[in-house]
Amino acid sequence: MRDHDGWRNEEKCKGEGHRGRHHQGAQTFRRGRALEFLERLNGKRATLKQQLEAPEFTDIKPVLLGELKAVESIIDEYTRHFEIREREDSQTNNQDGKEEGSN
Repeated sequence: MRDHDGWRNEEKCKGEGHRGRHHQGAQTFRRGRALEFLERLNGKRATLKQQLEAPEFTDIKPVLLGELKAVESIIDEYTRHFEIREREDSQTNNQDGKEEGSN
């Protein structure tokens, strides 16, 4: 069915203007979720660092070091894959620093 300007309704939905606006919103949503997950990974890294310094975890220090190395590797790969810039990463680290200080 065509409307007054001669386009079918399906063609309008596929038009550049509509798709561009929808894509931007979805992209922003996905980026927000990616940053949220990065914050969680940084939280795990902070927890492992705290455990490494705690005397009660001395017996499993090699395991903790291995886990910390793995989490840091995932963070590095994740930031490269999602092209998360230094500024966004430092904001996440600052939030972790606040959380560490409050415990």
